[in-house]
Order: sequence, then structure tokens, then C-alpha cells
Amino acid sequence: MKKSVRKGAFLLVAAMMLVLAACGGNGGNNGNGGNASAGGNEPTAKTEEASGGEAASGKVKLGFSQVGAESGWRSANTDSIKSSAEEAGFDLKFSDAQQKQENQIKAIRSFIQQKVDVIAFSPVVESGWDTVLKEAKDAGIPVILTDRAVDSQDTSLYKTFIGSDFVEEGRRAGNWLVEQFKGKDGDVNIVELQGTTGSAPAIDRKAGFEEAIKGQANLKIIASQTGDFTRAKGKEVMQAFLKANKDIDVLYAHNDDMALGAIQAIEAAGLKPGQDIIIISIDGVKDGFVAASEGKINFIVECNPLLGPQLMQAVNDVLAGKEIPQRIVTEEGVFTSEDAKKELPNRKY
Repeated sequence: MKKSVRKGAFLLVAAMMLVLAACGGNGGNNGNGGNASAGGNEPTAKTEEASGGEAASGKVKLGFSQVGAESGWRSANTDSIKSSAEEAGFDLKFSDAQQKQENQIKAIRSFIQQKVDVIAFSPVVESGWDTVLKEAKDAGIPVILTDRAVDSQDTSLYKTFIGSDFVEEGRRAGNWLVEQFKGKDGDVNIVELQGTTGSAPAIDRKAGFEEAIKGQANLKIIASQTGDFTRAKGKEVMQAFLKANKDIDVLYAHNDDMALGAIQAIEAAGLKPGQDIIIISIDGVKDGFVAASEGKINFIVECNPLLGPQLMQAVNDVLAGKEIPQRIVTEEGVFTSEDAKKELPNRKY
């Protein structure tokens, strides 16, 4: 009898130890499925499974690496991808790169190790992707780019790029400005808040804007600096612009969040945004539309973040062996302050 009691107690203790081991860790990795160093000093990406747990048999496994959560646009983009994946019945393995390319590369390699069916990602910067994309190709895993492009000369490394025409967005911003000052005398001093250095939208939005205004000698960019697509950095850089330049006529911001931060700096300096300084922005998030409806932003070029449905359709088409265009451009509009007032109630992001 005593032997049976001791045996039962031993089994109970062993069972409790197994439960504690299962609840206490993540198998020794860093939570993103990657190969973290023993010292834990390498940058890591936040990874989660939107489907909650192991994929059921037959589910499409989609690995997606997001740039981060640096703006309202990016948050809306993430929500669109997650909700669309859930609606499509996919097992989404989502990784937040926290705006670091090394985190995205690590996440893509993790997706390869997990043998996902498709890898999709929005590149933090344009360059430096060939090696990891070749690894995905060698593993037989198709890759889809969303929102941002890469500058690889080997276009066989990815199936398609879904997103906006950033050069055209810059052109639209510049063309509107040209129209506003057509036939007017005197120099127009422009300051520019660029997006993340080396990123496709920052490079292309700058190029498109400069192309549109280059024939107008009176339109002069007197200062241009990165604001990293964030509201805080936009405010900080605009403060520096205002201190260094007494006469600023126009602010061209590569996204709404930087424009909104700049508005705070302009108001703190005792100036009226939209009147003392004309503001042009790109994105069209709800906060940007609020500012535009109040007359603080004069012109917004839309960049639609709701790419989830297009991405899921592309994933299905690729897995079905269908031919898809290597470039899929999203349709977008432009909005003046008056347009923004009318559109504001309809904004979903």
C-alpha cells in the first residue's frame, strides 16, 4: 500500500513538472522563430500567429514580415493583412521588424525553416535582399512584395509587387503646387520631410516631386531631411527647419504622420499651418483628413494601405499556378481641404 502511494505521488510530481515546463518558455527561441544568439544581443522581430496555434491540415501558411508600426498608415495596413488572412482561412505567421532590415531577414529565414507556402513582406529599405530572396527561391517558396519594392536586378526572385506608384504620388504633390503658384512672382521656399532613408517611398516620392517642379525656377527646396515617417521626428525636424529658415512658404511631407508632427511645431512657433505655411502630404489616414478638413493640410495625395484583399488573392493565384502581373498598382485619389471635409466620414483608417 505504501509503495502504491509513493508511486502515485511520484507520478503526480512528474506530471506537474511537465506542465510547468510547457508554460514557462518558448522552446529557447526569441519568439520570432529565428535563431537568436545565446547572448540575446541580436535585434529581434516580434512574431505572432494570427490563427492562434498550429495550422490545421490543409491551411495555407503565409509568412508576412511587416516594416513596423511607425504610423497610422502602417497600423491600418497591418490590420488589413491580418483580417484578410483570417477571412481567407490562412495560417498567418506575422513578424514585426521594428523598422530594422536585419529583423526582416531573420524573419524570412524563419519562414523558410517553417516551410511556409508563401512569403510576403514590405521591405524596410530597397537594397540588400538578393541573398535571402535566393534562399527562398532555392527552397521553392514564392515571394510577394507589398507596399514597397526592392532594387534587385533579378526579378525572378519575387512573383509580384503590390502597391502604390510612389513616383506618381510625388508628381501629384508637385503638380498641385505648380498649379497653385502659376503666374505668381517671387520665390517659393519649400522644406521637405523625407521618409526613412533608403526606403522606396522616400526615394520615389522625392524624385516624383522634384520632377514635377523642376521647370519652375521660383519653386525652391531650401531644406530636406528625413523624419523617419514618424510624428515625433516630423515635429523635431520641423522645429529645426523653423529655427534655421525665417521664410518657409511650403512644407512637403512624405506622409501624414510627419505632417501632423510638423503642424505641432508650426503652431508652437505662433504660425498657422495651412495659411502661413502651405502643407502637402501623402497617405490619407483619418488623422490627416481631420487636419485637412480643419484647413491645416492643404493637399493630400492618397496612398491606400488596405492591401490585404489583393495580397490574399495573389497568394491564391500563385499557389494555383496562375500567371499574375509582376506589378499590381493600387488605385488612389487626391484631396484638397474641401474634398477632405466631404470624405472624412467615409474614412476607414
